Parts: sequence; C-alpha cells; structure tokens
Amino acid sequence: MKAIFDTVSQQCSKLVTNSYSSSFSLASKMLSDTIRQDIYNIYGFVRFADEIVDSFHEYDKETLFKDFETEMYKAIENKISLNPILNSFQHTVHAYGIEAELYKAFMKSMKLDLYKTNYQTDKEYKEYIYGSADVVGLMCLKVFVNGDQKKYDELKKSAMHLGSAFQKVNFLRDLKADFEDLNRTYFPNTDLTQLDEVSKIKIIREIEEDFNIGFEGIMKLPIEAKFGVYTAYIYYKKLLNKLKSTPSIEIKNTRIRVPNYQKIGLLAKSYLDYRLHLI
Repeated sequence: MKAIFDTVSQQCSKLVTNSYSSSFSLASKMLSDTIRQDIYNIYGFVRFADEIVDSFHEYDKETLFKDFETEMYKAIENKISLNPILNSFQHTVHAYGIEAELYKAFMKSMKLDLYKTNYQTDKEYKEYIYGSADVVGLMCLKVFVNGDQKKYDELKKSAMHLGSAFQKVNFLRDLKADFEDLNRTYFPNTDLTQLDEVSKIKIIREIEEDFNIGFEGIMKLPIEAKFGVYTAYIYYKKLLNKLKSTPSIEIKNTRIRVPNYQKIGLLAKSYLDYRLHLI
C-alpha cells in the first residue's frame, strides 16, 4: 500500500531533520502536530540539496545535483518518488499549493554553490539569499497559513526577512568553514581575511533589521505555528548576540555555538513568553 510507503517517507524526512539540526528539530517539535510533519518534509528536501553542494566533495556533485533536481520535478509531476525525501516533499507541495517559483528559486541558489565562490554586489547577494533562505520561509509560511491567501500575502514580507536573518546568522557563524573549507564568501564588499569590528557590526545591524521585521510577522502567525517559529527566532537571536559580543578575530577562527543547556533555557523562555501572551 502506498500509505505505508508515504509513512516511511515522512519518517525519513523527520529523521533527516533530527539528525542534521538539533535547533531546527527542537523548534519543529513546538509546532502543532497538524503541520509538524510538513515542515519536516520541507526541511528534508532543502537539507539534501544543501548537502550535495556542501559535503560530497569526493563525488561528482554536479551530476548528483542534476539528478536530484530532475527527480524533484518528476516527483512533483507524478506525485510519487522512490526517493523518500522527494516523495514526502511532493506531498507537501501539493497539499499546500507551494508554487513552482519557490522551489525553482531555491534550487537555483543551491546550484550557484557548485561554482560561485563570492558575491561582489548587493544584487548578487540578495538574489542568492532570496533563493537559499527567503523562499524556504515562504514554503513554510504556505504550510502555516494552510490556504489562507490573504494571511499569506500579509505575512510574506516578514517571512522572507526572518528567513534572511537565519541565513545571515549562519553565514556569520560559519565564516571560517565557508572560507577555508569551501572557499566561499557571501557578504559583499567584505574582505573576510581582514574582518574587523566595524565590518562585523555593519553585518549585525543588517541582520537585526531583518529580525525586527520578521518578529512583526511572528506575532501574527496562526496559533499552530507561532510557538515553534518563535522558538527558532529566540535561538537565532541568542546566537546573533553571542556573535555580537565575540571579537571579530575569534569569529574568523572558530565556530560560535549555543550550548545545549542554553537551548533548554531558551525553550523555557519561549514557552513562558507564549503562555503570558507576550507573543
């Protein structure tokens, strides 16, 4: 029965989420169980595409990516795939009417990571961020509003800025790995080998503005999604504050992280804010 295969596929997407990201997994658990699995399905898809371009250095990444992209389109067209991650993703695409423009833009940005190593202009940078982060926020928003187009249009800007904020925090946190291991530089007009406090603060202020706009949307999210998204927001804000207080020389030489015990504390704070109707 296909129902069994669909269940196995969804379990695979959940396993990918839990295995690759403890913070996203924790935030996802705070979502309503009516939408949680579909967020796992989206995360599994974007994670696999990202892994191809970031991790499989000993293999032909271009061929792997091309095959994955082809199978993605087939899965969505045929409403089934023997790749369980793509099978669960296509289910969510059809269930919530996720537009092709969103996952096409995502794949376009991921494909850039196969050969593009730096972004010299704001236009290039913003286009990459849109495809790699903003559209992921929009795909999740499609699930959160469950067909309410008016709500989607109202929250679209905030969802994009929140996706941008999360991605930019990751860029700043992963400067060392991106530059040394992947030879990538995302922030335009910034020499990461000479990153100083002035450049760092400029980047952080840009991220803080994204967070401010993103928070406005969190306040208006449906109840099924609000606590989970707020949990992710609190985590990334904590990470940004740690980066803000860390000397630029240290950011270039190490990966800043939030310890597990602090994540539990952030979860408790999120829950308290939620119960006190502060969000």
